[in-house]
Amino acid sequence: MAQDRSDPSGTNNEPVGTLRFDHEHIRTHDEAMAAGRAARRDVPRKAHAEFQPSRDRDPLGILTRQNATRVPDLVPLRMKRMLQNSFAFYRGTAGLQASDMAAGATTGANVTICGDAHLANFGLFSSPQRTMVFDLNDFDEAAYGPWEWDVKRFVTSVVIAAQHKGFNADRTETAALEAAASYRIGLRQMVDLPVLERYYLRGDVKRGSPNLHHTSQAVVDRALKAAEKRTSERVIQKITRRADDGTVFIAEDPPTLTHVPGADELQTAEIVDRYRSTLSPDISLLLSQYTATDIVRRVVGVGSVGTRCFLVVFTGPRAEPLVLQVKEARPSVLTEFGGAAALPPTVQMPSDDHLHGYRVVGNQRILQAVSDPFLGYLDVDGRSYYVRQFRDRNVSLNLDSLGRRPFNDYVDACGTSLARGHAQSPNAPFIAGYMGSATTFDDAIVQWAMAYAEQSLKDFHALRTAMANGQGL
Repeated sequence: MAQDRSDPSGTNNEPVGTLRFDHEHIRTHDEAMAAGRAARRDVPRKAHAEFQPSRDRDPLGILTRQNATRVPDLVPLRMKRMLQNSFAFYRGTAGLQASDMAAGATTGANVTICGDAHLANFGLFSSPQRTMVFDLNDFDEAAYGPWEWDVKRFVTSVVIAAQHKGFNADRTETAALEAAASYRIGLRQMVDLPVLERYYLRGDVKRGSPNLHHTSQAVVDRALKAAEKRTSERVIQKITRRADDGTVFIAEDPPTLTHVPGADELQTAEIVDRYRSTLSPDISLLLSQYTATDIVRRVVGVGSVGTRCFLVVFTGPRAEPLVLQVKEARPSVLTEFGGAAALPPTVQMPSDDHLHGYRVVGNQRILQAVSDPFLGYLDVDGRSYYVRQFRDRNVSLNLDSLGRRPFNDYVDACGTSLARGHAQSPNAPFIAGYMGSATTFDDAIVQWAMAYAEQSLKDFHALRTAMANGQGL
């Protein structure tokens, strides 16, 4: 209830006209930091080092459960891609890891988390202002849950990627420690900023930057050059053909690219209108100048293989192309196997019908410094989807081609980007206070990641054996 501030004498020593309300105490930055430090008594930082697999652990059972709801004829392709190498397998097992982490030590401080923060899910893309930025770029599993889960998945991915590249034990551990430290230091630096400055902070990337070692900058420059070619125009040139009568059509490339059976113009127009209603007015008006001219099913990624994904080709008034990706949004594995919430408690769903599409879009906007203006969502035939631009100058670095110095610099950039995403949540100062300035937490997380990398390798070989023996999943 507002208190009276009309005393003209000012004898109450408070500004005249100031509005004040009775409310619960709001924890200050310093109090949150202190609470984080105090939490070490209940959950010592060294407690994060222990990985103890449960006795009833069933990795192949979890994969089978996930495959049961995917497009059946694409499941063998998913298994094939996961069996390419140990890192590809790790990319496809976010659900398995969520189940393993659910019983581990956490501080109870929840934030908006990516849910699948492995090294291959960071990259370069173009901002709406047409500058190039580096950030997280995959949010299919994003949810509201323990911050430690993102850090563990990220650092473990560094260990597995380093081992896959042939790094020896010392170099692998050094890279993993770099990953953990970059997150801890990055978060500490960001919570020292006002929350509005944290929000505006982003990782702009330019050619010829003096801040990187010359070998790392060369990698960035090549990536920026490659990004220039990843546009809707290039996509159209690559996937379309011209018929004898001059008509342009998408050429099928099964199983990666196939036309949608039964798709018609009226149905497609209805879907587009439904999606447009979730866009901001300026983008909705922009999209109204385009016409949907073709739609195909596309197979994507490693972990996403078998989920429903489509490309919709739009044509503008000057025959300019725009390609949007419509991707199925399933329940986050963090919710399904870890018990995390879909969204922060402060975010209200517009409708339960759009839960998972809205979850992906909403959490992406929280975690990314800048996001695709075409991000939207819709439901079709009881399934939830999210929509984004396809190939808007986005590119990921080829981890296999990175030398030791560029690899470590890349790891550092990923850790800092992850910290920037977590820094948007109110619990960020608590986390910074808990981790502190020493390397105690880093050492513990690396120890956990090394143990989990060993477990993941065992699971990889178990899947390989099962498939070799004809055991379908």
